[in-house]
Amino acid sequence: MQTDIDPRSLIGRKAFDRDGTKIGTVDEVYLDDATGVPEWAAIRTGLFSRDAFVPLEPSELVEGTLRIPFERALIKDAPDFGVGRHLSPEQELQLYHHYGLDVAASSPPPDHDFGRIAGTGES
Repeated sequence: MQTDIDPRSLIGRKAFDRDGTKIGTVDEVYLDDATGVPEWAAIRTGLFSRDAFVPLEPSELVEGTLRIPFERALIKDAPDFGVGRHLSPEQELQLYHHYGLDVAASSPPPDHDFGRIAGTGES
């Protein structure tokens, strides 16, 4: 994803899977504490649903919407860590494995956490 985008501008945007099916709305954005780069987004998947964590890389911002290159079913089955707090290194590793992403290129040091930017996005 473009790294020059203000992560706060992602909150409230609609999110779609690789087939163009709406997943939900960006609820929160999680930043790498060391670099400040947006790494993960929590997508509110429905009015009474939980938030699903999605990787912002390799996702794209296209015409004002977040396009996530994974199937909706995979996204909805992502590990549920709740929102409103840091992602631990172990949780991040689980997410990388869930999405089949290269952990070696993206792994932070063992004591690294991910901060968040709280959102007010609604589905």
